[in-house]
Amino acid sequence: MANLFDLTGKVAIVTGSSRGIGRSIAENLAAHGARVVISSRKAGPCEEVVAAIRANGGEAIAVPANISRREEMENLVAQTRSQLGPVDILVCNAASNPYFGPADGMSDEVFDKVMRNNILSNHWLATMCRPDMKAAGGGAIVIVSSIGGLKGSTEIGLYCISKAADMQLARNLAAEWGPENIRVNCIAPGLIQTDFARALYEDPERRAAAEARYPLRRLGVPDDIGGVAVMLAGRAGAFITGQTIVVDGGVTVT
Repeated sequence: MANLFDLTGKVAIVTGSSRGIGRSIAENLAAHGARVVISSRKAGPCEEVVAAIRANGGEAIAVPANISRREEMENLVAQTRSQLGPVDILVCNAASNPYFGPADGMSDEVFDKVMRNNILSNHWLATMCRPDMKAAGGGAIVIVSSIGGLKGSTEIGLYCISKAADMQLARNLAAEWGPENIRVNCIAPGLIQTDFARALYEDPERRAAAEARYPLRRLGVPDDIGGVAVMLAGRAGAFITGQTIVVDGGVTVT
C-alpha cells in the first residue's frame, strides 16, 4: 500500500514559516519528502529554519517576503519556480492581529491592514500558484484560519472576521477549482502555544482557566497543526476540499 502521507518531490510554499505553526508545518512537510520554501518578512529567521530542515535530511530554501505586498508575493512564487520548480502545495499561514478591543475603537487603517494581510494576500498567492497546479493535474492549498472564525469575540473581533472570511475563501476556490483537482481547505486551530498567542496563555491563571475549558485539558502545540497540514497536502486528504478542519482539543464542542 502506498504511503498516504508521502510528499516526495512535491514543492511547497509555507508563509509565516520562520516560527510557530508555520515552522511546524514546513518541517513536517519536509520530513515527509516535500521540498519546502520558508518565507516570512526577515531573512535571518527563515535561514535558521532552512538550516534545521537540511540538518534533518530535508530540502528547503528561504525566500523572505511581506504578505502585504503583492510584488513580494509574485517574487516568492517566481523564486520558488526558479529554484525548486512548479508549486504543488501552498500553505497560507502568515497573518496579523494588530488590534485588541471593541469594534468601534478600530481605525479604518487597521481594518484594511488585517483584511489585506489575512485574506487578500491568501487570494493573491492562491491565484498565482493555480497555473502550476492546473498544469500538474492537481494540487493542495491550505489556509490556516482559527476557531475565532466560528464564534463572536469582544476582544479580537476583527481578527475573527478575517478568519471567517478565509473559510469562505477556501469554499469558493474549492468549488471553482475542483474540476482541476485543486483542493482548498482550512485548518482552524484552537489556542496553540506560539509567540503569536503568548498573551492568551502566558499568565498562569488565564492558562489554567483555558486548559480547564478544553476536554483534552491542555493547550495545543504547533505539531498538532503540522500533522493535519501533511494530511491535507497529500494522498491522505485527496477527497477533502472546501472544508475547515477544527483542531482545538475539543473546546468548540463543549
